[in-house]
Amino acid sequence: MHTLSRDVAGPVLAPRGSVVCIGAFDGVHRGHRYVLDHVCRRAVELNLDPAAISFEPVPREFFARGGLARLSSARDKITQLFGAGVTQLLLLRFNAELATMSAEAFVAEVLVGRLAAREVLVGKDFRFGHDRRGDIALLRRFGENHGFAARELPPFPADGERVSSSRIRALLAESRFDAVARLLGRPFAIDGKVVHGQQLGRQLGYPTANLRLGRRLAPLAGIFAVRVNGVGLYAHPGVASLGVRPTVAGKEPLLEAHLFDYDGDLYGRRIEVEFVAKLRNEEKFPDLASMVRQIDADAAAARRILGATAAAAAGA
Repeated sequence: MHTLSRDVAGPVLAPRGSVVCIGAFDGVHRGHRYVLDHVCRRAVELNLDPAAISFEPVPREFFARGGLARLSSARDKITQLFGAGVTQLLLLRFNAELATMSAEAFVAEVLVGRLAAREVLVGKDFRFGHDRRGDIALLRRFGENHGFAARELPPFPADGERVSSSRIRALLAESRFDAVARLLGRPFAIDGKVVHGQQLGRQLGYPTANLRLGRRLAPLAGIFAVRVNGVGLYAHPGVASLGVRPTVAGKEPLLEAHLFDYDGDLYGRRIEVEFVAKLRNEEKFPDLASMVRQIDADAAAARRILGATAAAAAGA
């Protein structure tokens, strides 16, 4: 059974004890999976609960003045962590109070008080607590008093390729989707519930499924060839715009996906838009006729790209 909690204070989530890892886990990429796999294996060996501690917003997002482009929503991160085998997830609200919590208090109140930690697994150069004063040495010292062991895992073997959320964000900014998929362990996608828009796309012959990003900053923008999954759809080809729609005076970032040769009703349903290739940057057109001519060209280009990639996959 999966348990999710958001608070520092509260009952023990793992009464029989747990094996714990700690991290922002934005994107839950292959490096994160490497740590999570170790946690789950040790939990089975020790007959304990596999647990993770993460944060929303992630610490870098909290401290960044202009916000931080995210690889995954909180919902997606929860799904990925539970899917990786974690049964106890402490998704702490990262705020000013948590930012000033000492490493010692974090150990006593969170690791021991909430998760009854028996083993804590961390990566190389792991830091935690106020001013990042906590490290593996502190964990080992306090573990002797609180009854848990602390282990530092060797680096993730990635054939010399650095795996980090920052690296993946940089690759997305360069539209290097194959490289992103290698580091994530899956294609990059944005999911969400389809909402009503201005209906302009339908009037122009390109009805779209619209996903609001809310306060989330996307790590990419522009016009893309995409595949859509969910509600009975699997890798359905399409073309999508991610941005503020300057031609029609858009106010908020919006992901608008046009599904080729599809006329179903997706309103209120959750879909996932997988990014395959970038076609161009977003731009402002002098009139709707000019915009439609460009959309025609974008749709044709997306069909060619997706047809080519589908043929290559079939021949693999």
